[in-house]
Amino acid sequence: MGSSFKKLLSSFTTHDDRRLVMCGLDAAGKTTILYALKVGKIVTTIPTIGFNMETLEYKNLLIAAWDVGGRDQLRPFLRHYYTNTSAVVFVIDSNDRDRTSDACDQLHTLANDEMLKNLPILIYANKQDLPNALTLDEIKEKLDLSKLDEMKTKWHLQSSVATTGDGLHDGLQWLSDVLKPKTDLKQPILETMNDYKSMKNDLLSILN
Repeated sequence: MGSSFKKLLSSFTTHDDRRLVMCGLDAAGKTTILYALKVGKIVTTIPTIGFNMETLEYKNLLIAAWDVGGRDQLRPFLRHYYTNTSAVVFVIDSNDRDRTSDACDQLHTLANDEMLKNLPILIYANKQDLPNALTLDEIKEKLDLSKLDEMKTKWHLQSSVATTGDGLHDGLQWLSDVLKPKTDLKQPILETMNDYKSMKNDLLSILN
């Protein structure tokens, strides 16, 4: 009987391991976001050459997050980090109006990649605190997000300020909901009841 209750308890505490890849142009704030989520504070960063990898725990998810450098010369090597990926996190600098076209190209290259196609995409519209930042409606248009709808890709555009943490956990909550494992929470309860009935029948057979 005790083992049955352990099954029931573990069903609510077991984490679902997921792997995310975080992309975006250089200086968009990817590394700042990664470490803000990891340690809960701002860490002084330098431009990423190659990648950073951190493990994050959020509710039902245990996430291995890859922050891949956004420099042009690194983009051909991005696909090395796509294996077993469950979702894409894309970061755009809302204040960088001159490179929205480049950001759009990179986002749709990711969305159309055979290794990432049909995966959910969380888009952080970062640096929303700056006075010249594009609005979410403007970013939605600049990134041509309607094309993702046509592809039936799940996506979410999240306003964020990496330096204060604003919006970061809201984005993770969306991912947590989208990636939630499709398990039947009734099953452990049914197993417990069946174990109880079996033990009861065994006991009655002994007494008889």
